[in-house]
Amino acid sequence: MAILIRRARLEDAEAIARVQVATWRSTYRGLVPDEYLDSLNEETRAGVWRNAISLDGGSAGDPFVVVAEEAGRGVVGFAAGGPERSGDPAFKGELTAIYILPERQRRGIGKRLVQQVAQQLLQRGHGSMLVWVLAENPNRRFYESLGGRFLRSTTITLGGADLEEWAYGWDDLRGLAGMGENLTPHGDCQAGFP
Repeated sequence: MAILIRRARLEDAEAIARVQVATWRSTYRGLVPDEYLDSLNEETRAGVWRNAISLDGGSAGDPFVVVAEEAGRGVVGFAAGGPERSGDPAFKGELTAIYILPERQRRGIGKRLVQQVAQQLLQRGHGSMLVWVLAENPNRRFYESLGGRFLRSTTITLGGADLEEWAYGWDDLRGLAGMGENLTPHGDCQAGFP
């Protein structure tokens, strides 16, 4: 399995949306109301991703998207990052989304995507990062395996349901950005909605 991690292009938006919708439906079934998951629309999500990709000018304040492309299959996963969105005083960067097709999870793709997000954040002047993940997400230990520490929790509302979210953080991204193969993969994770 040859996987290329690269910056997303506008023409990737539809594939990114397919990955996101498929992954949300498989990962969050039973956690998020079925009506909400069933209402997810690839065309609408593709528009959101086209917009996000077009905003990336490479500066510190820009969001960005990277994709995992498998030879012969196309985009099988993606991650998004950028400046932290809520004004947190300690964490300047944020991993805002990461999704890998269910059949391509637990192969190290998530780790490579997170590493690329960390590298991009460092290049843009953000030395720390946080990520929000549903507390009941079965894949949240992925962040712990990469050295993320629990920071705090909050409640969000999705599809009319109140859900608990946990923040994990990295104070210094240099180790995560250069982690290579020295961390044991604990699976691939799904987090965030841009």
